[in-house]
Amino acid sequence: MNRYRTLAANTIILGLGQFGSKLLVIVMMGFYQAALGKSGYGEINNIIDTATLLMSLATLSVGESIIRFGIDTAYDNKQVFSIGIRVTMCGVICCMTFVPLIGLCTNIFPDNAVFALLNQYSWLTVLYVTTGSLKSSCALFVRSIGHVKLYAVDGILTTGMNIVFNIFLLFTFNLGNVGYLLSVILADVCSIIFLTVTAKLWKYFTAFRLEKDMVSAMLRFCIPMMPTTIMWWVVNVSSSFMISGMVGFDASGVYKAASRFPSMISIFSGIFSQAWNMSAITENNSRTIAKFYTNVFDIFQSTVYVIAAALLLLIKPLILVFCDEAFYDAYLVTPFIVLSVVFTCFSTFMGSVYIASKQSLRSLVTASVGAVLNIVFNLLFIGMWGVDGAAFAGFLGFLAIFVVRAIDTHHIVYMDLKLPKMILNSGILLTMGVIIFTIKDNAIYYPALAGMFIVVLALNFKSGVNAIRMLLKKEIAE
Repeated sequence: MNRYRTLAANTIILGLGQFGSKLLVIVMMGFYQAALGKSGYGEINNIIDTATLLMSLATLSVGESIIRFGIDTAYDNKQVFSIGIRVTMCGVICCMTFVPLIGLCTNIFPDNAVFALLNQYSWLTVLYVTTGSLKSSCALFVRSIGHVKLYAVDGILTTGMNIVFNIFLLFTFNLGNVGYLLSVILADVCSIIFLTVTAKLWKYFTAFRLEKDMVSAMLRFCIPMMPTTIMWWVVNVSSSFMISGMVGFDASGVYKAASRFPSMISIFSGIFSQAWNMSAITENNSRTIAKFYTNVFDIFQSTVYVIAAALLLLIKPLILVFCDEAFYDAYLVTPFIVLSVVFTCFSTFMGSVYIASKQSLRSLVTASVGAVLNIVFNLLFIGMWGVDGAAFAGFLGFLAIFVVRAIDTHHIVYMDLKLPKMILNSGILLTMGVIIFTIKDNAIYYPALAGMFIVVLALNFKSGVNAIRMLLKKEIAE
C-alpha cells in the first residue's frame, strides 16, 4: 500500500477515536471552571501536571519502549508487554516514596502554596499515577501490535466514562478536586478492564522467563527517554507552577484556560505523531526515507499553520462561548501560546528521527536545552509581565528546541524544512497576535484577522494539493 495512504489511514482512525474525546473535554471546560472556580481550576491542573511527571519517573518511560519494540516485528510481543508491565508495577511501588518526600518539602517550605497543595492530595495523586501508568502501558501495547481501531475506541470510552464520573462526583456530590481526580482514576480502571478483555492481554503476559537481552535493550532505549520526558515536562508545565508560586492560583487558572484552545493544535499533532512514528519506524531502512520525511513534514507544517491561524481568528468567540465569565480575558494570552504549540509540534516531529534511529540520548540533550532556557525565561518574564510573560517564555523555549533539533537531525536524515515558507507563516501568526493584543473594535478586529488567515491559506495551498496527489498514487515512485 502507498505509504502516504497508510499514514493517512492510521491518522484518520486515531483521529476519529481521539479528536471527538478531546472535543468533549473542551465542551466540558466551562462546567469544570464553574465547579472549581479560578483557584480550583489552577490547583487541579498543578496536581495533574505533577502526576504526569511522576508517571514518567515511576515507569522509566517504558511506554516509549513498548511502542518502539512492539511495532518492530523482529521482537517478541509477549516479551515486550511482559517487560513493560513488570517495569510499570515496580515503578508504581517506588512512586509511593513521593508521599513522604512531599511532606518533607512542605516542612522545609511551609509558606509554599504549591507544596502544601500537593501534600494535601499526595495519596490520591499516587493512585492517579498507578491507574494512569497501567492504562498507558496497556493502550500503547494494543496500538503497537496493530489494533489501531481498538486503541481509538478506548480513547472514546475513557473520555466518556471520565465525563460521566465527573458529572456524578463534581456536580452531584460537589467533591471538588477530589471528585475530579477520582473521575480520572475510575475512567482509567474501566479502560484497563476493557483493553484486557477485548485484546486478551493476559495471553501476552508472563511473569517468568524474561529474556535478559530484551530487558536490557528496552531499558537502554527508554531510560534516556525518562529525563527527556522530564525536560519536556519542565518546558510544558513549569510556567503553570511558576505562575502559581509567583502570581497565584487564580492567574495559573487563567493561563491554563488560555492554553486549552491552542491545545487543539497539539491534539492534531499528537494524533498525527502516533501514526507518523509507526510509519517512521517501519520505513526507517528505506532508501528514500529522506524524501519521505521532507514530503510529510511539508504537509504537516502547512496543516499546523492553517489550524493555528484559524484558531487565532476564532479564539475570542471560542472563549466567550466555552469558558466561564471569569476567564473571558484569557484570549489576550493566547497568541504566544499558539506559537509555542506550533513549535512544539515541529520539535516533536524532529523527535521521531531519534525514535526511529533509536538515538534517545540525543533526544534528551536537545530537550534539555529548551528546559533550561524555559526556566530562565520564565523567571525573567513572569516577574515583568505575569501570565503574558509565561506565554512569551514558552514560545522562546520551544523555538530553541526546534532550532537545535533541526540542526542535529540533519546529520541523521536530511530533510528540506521549507524555511522561507516557515518564516513567512510564523510572521503572519505574529501579526495576528499583534492584532489581538491591540485592536478592540470588532469592526476592524475580525476583518484584519480574516485577511491574515486567507494569506496563510494561500501560502500553504500548494502543499495541500501535493498531499492529495501523493495519496492518489497507487505505488510509491520516489
